[in-house]
This record gives sequence, C-alpha cells and structure tokens, in this order.
Amino acid sequence: MKQLLRPTSFKRKAFFIIADFILSLSTLFFAYNLRFNFHIPESFWHSFWLTFGVLVSLKIFFLVILRNYQIVWRFFGFFDTKNMIKAHILAYVTFSMIYFLFREEFSPFPRSVIVIDFFLSLIVLGGLRASKRLFREGVVREFVKPTLIIGVNSKTDTIIQSALKNEIDYYPVAIVSLDKDETVTDAYISNVRVYHEKSLEEIVQSKEIVSAIVTEKLSSDILKKIADRLNRIGIKEIKQVKLLGSEHEKLEDLSIEDLLARHPKDLDLEVIENFIKAKKILITGAGGSIGSEIAKQCEKFGAAALTLVDHSEYNLYQIGEQLPNTTLKLLNITNRTLLEKIFETAKPDIVIHAAAYKHVPVCESNQETAVYNNVVGSKVVMDVSIKYGVQKVVIISTDKAVRPTNVMGATKRVTELYAQNVESKKTEIVAVRFGNVLGSSGSVIPKFKQQIEEGGPVTVTHPEITRYFMLIPEACKLVLQTAAIAKGGELFILDMGEPVKILDLARQMIRLYGKEDEIDIAFIGLRPGEKLYEELLLDESEQKTKYSSIFITRPTVYDITQLTHDIEVLLKAEDKVKALQKIVPEFTREDLL
Repeated sequence: MKQLLRPTSFKRKAFFIIADFILSLSTLFFAYNLRFNFHIPESFWHSFWLTFGVLVSLKIFFLVILRNYQIVWRFFGFFDTKNMIKAHILAYVTFSMIYFLFREEFSPFPRSVIVIDFFLSLIVLGGLRASKRLFREGVVREFVKPTLIIGVNSKTDTIIQSALKNEIDYYPVAIVSLDKDETVTDAYISNVRVYHEKSLEEIVQSKEIVSAIVTEKLSSDILKKIADRLNRIGIKEIKQVKLLGSEHEKLEDLSIEDLLARHPKDLDLEVIENFIKAKKILITGAGGSIGSEIAKQCEKFGAAALTLVDHSEYNLYQIGEQLPNTTLKLLNITNRTLLEKIFETAKPDIVIHAAAYKHVPVCESNQETAVYNNVVGSKVVMDVSIKYGVQKVVIISTDKAVRPTNVMGATKRVTELYAQNVESKKTEIVAVRFGNVLGSSGSVIPKFKQQIEEGGPVTVTHPEITRYFMLIPEACKLVLQTAAIAKGGELFILDMGEPVKILDLARQMIRLYGKEDEIDIAFIGLRPGEKLYEELLLDESEQKTKYSSIFITRPTVYDITQLTHDIEVLLKAEDKVKALQKIVPEFTREDLL
C-alpha cells in the first residue's frame, strides 16, 4: 500500500491528464449552460460532444508540448502560468481553424461558447495547478523551498527522488549544468529541466528559487565562485551533498572549510598505508586537533597498535571514545620517567609528536611554561625515542617557526634545530612544518562562527593580516606521507597554497550565514607576538621532492653539545626572549607586553 501511494512522475502526469479531461468536460458543459440560460436545446448536444472531443485533445496535446505535465505541483509558478496560457491560446485558435474548415460537421454550434469556455478552462485548470502551492504557502510556507540543483550526476536524481518522497525540505525546480558540453542542457532529469550555468540568474528569478544544492565535487576555487554568484542574486542557503561513511550521503551546509579546502593531487595513499600498516605507533598530543586526526588515519591505514598520550583528561577521553581499541595514557610529556615506562610497554615503531602549546597570546603571557612544555617536552620525546630504538620520529612544526615574532614560534624553531642535529643513532627524526589547519580548536574559524551566531561583531586583528590554511585530514595525510619518504634529519614543508586574507575570510563566513546586513566587522589590533604575514620558508634553500605538495629544506647545522647547553641556559633564564634569541637569531619582535 505504501509503495502504491508513493508519488512518481508517471502518477503525476496521469493525474493531471485525467483531471484536465474531467475539468474540460465540466467547463464546456457549464459554458453551454451559460450560453443557453441553463437549458441546452437537444439539437446542440451533437456539437457539444464533438467540440469536447476536439478541444480536450488539443488542450492536452499543447500542454504536453509545452511540458505542463512535467511541472512540480507544489511549485507551479509564473513561468508555468505563461505556458498554460500559451497552451490554451494555441488549442482554441487551432480549434477555431478546424471549425471554419469543417463548420458543417459542428452545425448547429454556438460560437460564443468558445470564448466562455476559454476563460473558464484557464481559470479551472490553472486553479488546480496553483492550488497546492497556494495551500502550502498559506499553511506551511516555511517548509517550501524551491531549490536549484548545481551539477548533473547520479546524486541529482537522488535529490529529486528524495524531494518527491518528502524526505527533505527542499524541492528541485531547476538544474544547472557546469559541463562545458552544452548538449546536456535542455534535457530533463526526473521532469526537472537542465539549464546551462549562463542562465543561472534568470532561472533563480523566474522560478523564485530560495536555496541551492551542489551535487558535484568541485575544487574550492570553483565552489567559492559559485557561492559568491549565488549570494549576489539572493540565495543564502547553499547545501552540498557529502559522503557519510562509505556508502551513504547527506546534505550539509556549505562551510567555509569547503571554500578554503585544498585537495592535494599527489596524496599517495599506498605509500601511507605501507608506512603505517602493522606498525606500533605512539602519538603525543593525541587528543588535540592534529593528534586526534593522525590517530584516526593511523587506525584507518592498519596500525597494529595505537598508544595515545595526552595531558588533557577530557581530550584523551574524547579520542578514546572514537577509537576504543587504543591504549590511552594520561601524562605530561615533560615527565621523562613516566614516558619511559610507556615506551617500555608500548615498544613503538613510530612516534608522532603533536603535543605543544600553540596559541600565541597564551604562550606570550606564560613564557616559562610555554618554553618548558614545547622545548623540554619535545626534547624528552626525541631522547626517549632514541634510547628505545624507535624507527622513526615525526615532529609536528609550524609556519610560526619561520622568522618568529613570538615565543611559541621560537620554541618550535628550537625543536626543529634539535631534531636536525641530535645524535639519533638508528632513529630517523624528521620535522614537518605547515600552517593553520581549518577548524582546529581555538583557531579563527570556530571563533568567527561563534561570533556570528551570537550576533557579532566579528573581530579581526588587522585589515591586512593573512594566514595559510589547510584541512586537518589533508594536512595529516601529507604528514604521514612525508614521514614515509623521510630518511632522518630533514625539515619538510607542506605546500599550503596561497595565503588567505582574514578579513576576506570573515566577510565570506558572514555571507554564508546570510547576515551581511546584520553583522559588523571590528578591528581590534594585533595581539602580542602576532605578525601580519606568516611564512613557510626561511630562505630559498628548499628542494623539491617527488611530490609537488612536499618540499625539503637544507638542514641548519648547530653543534648538539652547544645546543643542549643553550637549552639549559634558556630554561634557567629570567628573560626567555633574549635566551631564545641566542638560539634563534632570526627571532625579532617588538615587545608588546
């Protein structure tokens, strides 16, 4: 029974054709009655049935030609009304021509009936088609969302079928093809017409479209252009079809991450799998944004065992809930005694060191703690890894280590120097440097989202400030890929693409929320230690690897005995900035504290 009542395009066509047949009979009968004062002479019944047969055939024919039976009932609009009028004019003009050619066959025939029936038929047949929309707009208007689908593929038909079954609150009324091959346009998918993207603005206006669904997987650049174009013509709600798991798909709001995402074309999943599979892996900072994603990737690529280390109980609990078949260790990495006990038990083949204090203003206000955690913690991890013969250690670094202007960046540069110069014996130690990751805890994007949802203003430190961005999963895959090709002692750099102006980012996010007229942007000034532009390279010494997204720099030689001594001096120094500048001469800044 449920299957029988399920709406389909065939059932919709059949319903309207039968309804038009019955309603046309009713309007013609009423027209005859009006003409003869509700008493039709017997002699006119022959012309009545002949007229009905010819007229209803012509009406249905022209309604089919003008695709009136392909309309979505609930979204019958101005464009469809025009086609309805055209079909009636063509049908009645054609009938008039037939009548004058074969008038004897219709005799006797009251010609005024044609004029009366024309208007009656237009009102009744048009009223039937408009009825559902009028009802929905009057009763449940908030659920009516005439929608534009962008993209022609199997997902397009899936969305249309979901709308027909009332599974989603969007109903496709037009499809836009991004294909350069214009042969796909003017076709129909489940009775919804496909248009070329050049007609986008006209379609949105004529069909009163209020939302859009993107079904194609597009590059961030193309997606951004489409989003900007839709925003300009008044469409604020943009959805995207995304894969949920391995089979199922879902509709999600188009996010700023989608618009900024870079999808490296040289990700080598086979290399990553060969590197990770059947290995015992220990991850520090495993509850953080980077550490937790690396943990998930390692499980996905077949790690034999995962030991997750973090000093935050809540973060460790969260990643443990997502990866139940892992060993959770709660400790601070600066505690060498406890860390060695974990190494004795876990016997890791690979160590990925993602633990660090990373927020610039917090580190500026807590310099001693930042230095101790970032420098000593990293040194302990590397020293213990060397002692226990770990095959490979991967140190997560940052673009803030390049010509640092803050304590956090300087501590990460010290870590890079130690990784490059320590006597590592059989352990291969590699550092990987990259910029901001989209959506990490405490980053600008979650902050902007919160500010927009709270009504603003959105706070930007400086009109010209820029940053590099990459999606967390993509950055983590590239980190693992880099580790797979590393030989030890290298400093690798991930290609982050072009830097993004934070002011443009804020404006784009406000547009995505559809609140350009409601949310203001306020400039609050650079924070202590913050600089306008981040860099990934110190000089032009980078070399290409076989992967275009991964570069390698020449190592910076620093006598390890001297470096160890300088680190000890740093830990005892009252002025952490000056002590850091001795190790990292390029660390210059205006002290804003």
